[in-house]
Amino acid sequence: MASKLLARILVRKCLQVALLAALLSQPAQAGKLPDLVIPEGVGINIHFTRGNEKDLDLIAAAGIRVVRTDLKWDETERYKGVYDWSAYDELAANLAKRGIRPLFILDYSNPLYEETKHKLWLNIWSYYEVMSPRSPTSIAAFARWAVAAEQHFRKYDVIWEIWNEPNIKFWKPAPAVAEYTRLAMATCQAIHAANPNATVIGPASSGIPWDFLEYLFKAGALSCLDAVSVHPYRNSIPESAGGDYIRLRKLVDQYTPANHKEKIPILSGEWGYATVLLGRPQIEQANFVVRMQLFNMLYGIPLSVWYDWKNDGTDRRKHEHNFGVVQTDLAPKSSYVALKTLTTQLSGFKLVMRLNLGKSDDYALLFMNAAGQGKIVAWTIGRPHKTRIAGPPAPRPTKMTLTTWEGFKSDFQLDGAWIPVSLSQSPIYISP
Repeated sequence: MASKLLARILVRKCLQVALLAALLSQPAQAGKLPDLVIPEGVGINIHFTRGNEKDLDLIAAAGIRVVRTDLKWDETERYKGVYDWSAYDELAANLAKRGIRPLFILDYSNPLYEETKHKLWLNIWSYYEVMSPRSPTSIAAFARWAVAAEQHFRKYDVIWEIWNEPNIKFWKPAPAVAEYTRLAMATCQAIHAANPNATVIGPASSGIPWDFLEYLFKAGALSCLDAVSVHPYRNSIPESAGGDYIRLRKLVDQYTPANHKEKIPILSGEWGYATVLLGRPQIEQANFVVRMQLFNMLYGIPLSVWYDWKNDGTDRRKHEHNFGVVQTDLAPKSSYVALKTLTTQLSGFKLVMRLNLGKSDDYALLFMNAAGQGKIVAWTIGRPHKTRIAGPPAPRPTKMTLTTWEGFKSDFQLDGAWIPVSLSQSPIYISP
């Protein structure tokens, strides 16, 4: 009786999957955010513009489809009304050659339009700090610059992000949600007035600052933004973000204008883990770079940007030196290998559902492609152990293939109608 019930359930799931496969075959529209298909929403941060083509080759080889970087106001407008995009022209063209979409962060301030303040550090070092755009003049100039950037780079289908982490030190002289809101709304409205099909996101907040976000949403920002980007950094595992995503989804839905036909997406715009000495080993970063992508997809996050591409230095004790998936000399870390395995194994596959393995710590995600082929990705956040997953409906394959995070493959037999697996904190890929 139990086997017949299982068979009926599997048949229903197959019908659902057939519908999803039909949807998968529809091409994505320009100007939209990625669908929940690997590797369209796999992103990474970089810190360069010119050259570095070997970096870009490795990024493309890893299956990464979105690159996020700063487009700095003061570097591209050194004289009022005169814009120099040459460094970003080179980067955008190099990304396009490799099928990578740019995510340009519109930041930071410009001394041509905003006041500067003298700073003194320990009475021995002085410097000038440019205030973030607060006056009507500087806000209008920032919006004009942003529109000029959108018009110049329109053919590259850029995702435009307004500022970076305005709720912490990157807003000068101190975080001020009202000031950021005025800038964000003026800039977003100006870009959409110039190009209604442009993709504009924000606020790229550090963490998920509830009061900051609610003020921004109450002020009407969701009437313009195409997605809400947050940086869900945490010391705990990626799977601990579920409660935050549920709460944020409710908050976004609460303030979404009634005339919106679809839900406003939430994006994981920056998130990573550093491989510091006496801290996280490379294998843990490798596990997290994959699990972050998969877990975010489970919560409907269409774009997840990993921080960072390359280590910023060689000091193993400093966090900022060790977020990369490659070393300073471009030698791949374990996380690069794991990310490449993810995009290779699931290229063209869309998330269908999480399978119930009977334990909340165990994850098994079913993916399907347009041809109706299925794959399962499985891991646990608990201790390693053996379990089994319901196999595909009859006629069943005689063998299944298991692929490890390194890309090593092995064949195994089904146990009747079941797939026997050994789960660990490193995701594995299971396919007929």
